[in-house]
Amino acid sequence: MPIIHVELVEGRTFEQKKELGEVITKATVDIIKVPKEAVKVIFTDMKKDNFMEAGVMRSEK
Repeated sequence: MPIIHVELVEGRTFEQKKELGEVITKATVDIIKVPKEAVKVIFTDMKKDNFMEAGVMRSEK
C-alpha cells in the first residue's frame, strides 16, 4: 500500500489538491502496478512562516 505525503505551502484550493491527488494516484497505479484503492495520498498544508527556502522564510517573500 503506497502512502504518498505531499507537503504544500498553504494557499492551494481543494480543487487543486483533488486534481493533484488524482494525477498522483493514476501515476502510482500505472508505474508500480497497484490497485487504485491501495494508493493513499496525504496532503499537509504548511504555514508560510514554517518554511524556509534559500535562507529566507516563505512568509517574508
